[in-house]
Amino acid sequence: MTETNNLSSTIQNVSRRELRGLVRTQLQMLLEAGDLQGAKAILVPVQPADIAEAIEGLPEAMHALAFRLLFKDEAIEVYEYLDYSVQEQLIDELKSQEVRDIVDQMSPDDRARLFDELSAKVVNRLLEQLSPAERQATAQLLGYEADTAGRIMTLELISLKENFTVSQALERIRNFANASEMIYYLYVTDAERRLTGIVSLRELVTSEPEQIIGEIMTRDVVFVHTDTDQEEVARLIQRYDFLAVPVVDREQRLVSIVTVDDVIDILQQETTEDIYALGGVQSGGDNYFQMNLLEIARKRVVWLLVLLVTNTITGTIIKSQEDMLAKVVTLTAFMPLLTGTGGNVGAQSSTVVIRGMNTDEIRSLGALQVIGREAMAGVLLGGMSGTIATVWAYFLQGRLEVAIAVGASLVAISILASISGSALPFLFRYLRLDPALMSAPFITTAVDVVGVLIYFNLARVILKL
Repeated sequence: MTETNNLSSTIQNVSRRELRGLVRTQLQMLLEAGDLQGAKAILVPVQPADIAEAIEGLPEAMHALAFRLLFKDEAIEVYEYLDYSVQEQLIDELKSQEVRDIVDQMSPDDRARLFDELSAKVVNRLLEQLSPAERQATAQLLGYEADTAGRIMTLELISLKENFTVSQALERIRNFANASEMIYYLYVTDAERRLTGIVSLRELVTSEPEQIIGEIMTRDVVFVHTDTDQEEVARLIQRYDFLAVPVVDREQRLVSIVTVDDVIDILQQETTEDIYALGGVQSGGDNYFQMNLLEIARKRVVWLLVLLVTNTITGTIIKSQEDMLAKVVTLTAFMPLLTGTGGNVGAQSSTVVIRGMNTDEIRSLGALQVIGREAMAGVLLGGMSGTIATVWAYFLQGRLEVAIAVGASLVAISILASISGSALPFLFRYLRLDPALMSAPFITTAVDVVGVLIYFNLARVILKL
């Protein structure tokens, strides 16, 4: 118990990051020593999210053992924070009743996201074990398309009627607060459950008890539909600094709400997928560091094969220019500089344009305006780097014609890379593909091939070969 007391005494003196590492280390040490009481004790003052991270950091064989140390109510909360791969493993290892109790008590939206990650066989088995009410709620969410507001909304909310008094509304909140995920915003509906307004908890507690809700509510309500894309929902909540946004069906009837905590998860997930795609890694939404090495290799090999094919094409182009290279062999010394610069400029342009698309920063700009702006940036970048490259090439080789060929090629390649890097994301979006697929490896391979052609043709003209 000495380790337990030491941990408890240092909790107030360490950062959250240090605390999580300390909890995981102490937990693993106590489990390896067979001290289950000590392991259980050190988890008592720790937040559920930190417990989940500590469990994920344990060897796989200890996951179920550590999870069983938790009290039932805490276990349900911790389970919702765990990575999907760990959740699936626990389903396989825990007893059927334990699994049923945990999954049945999860919020419907978290349960639906878990079911998205499980096999159909396991999902059907778990659905059969749920209580009728939870089974119906989960089936309702799973009935909506993936990555839409309907799939991520929570069904736990409190709605009011326009003819309620403030005192009636507060009484309703007191009665149903524990069954609702959000009580700071109250949504008002008519007799047909159509959304007509919104009132905040602050407005309720500061109004007179006999005032009518219809008199104090705001009728201009920002809402989304059940089929609205989840990224659009996230941007909406981010733009207006909402804690939640109501979800309605096509008849304007209030269905549920999407809360800001779900939006944070969505933004992290979408950003991670985009970053992986920009790097040429097909994540598929999985936690990269939870995947086995064979799966990682399979997902990363695609762009490597593309690069292999492209380099073969580049090599063929170089081979076709053997006669010129034999006469001016110094031309080969600058090829890595030109292809590397072109790839970097193109990757920069594609990255800023894709990011601008995701954050709506370029919504007010047309595609041609964005591409023109990047083209001008390419002119400036090419001019600066081309001038430096010309001077440097002349200093190294002492031949002005070669130096001019290198500098002019660098300008042309920079302009081409900027235009390509900014235009291709718009093309992919027009084709209804993810612009992030137009990633750095893609633009690098394309610019390599065209850049070599530009270099050799300009050199042939300038050197009169």
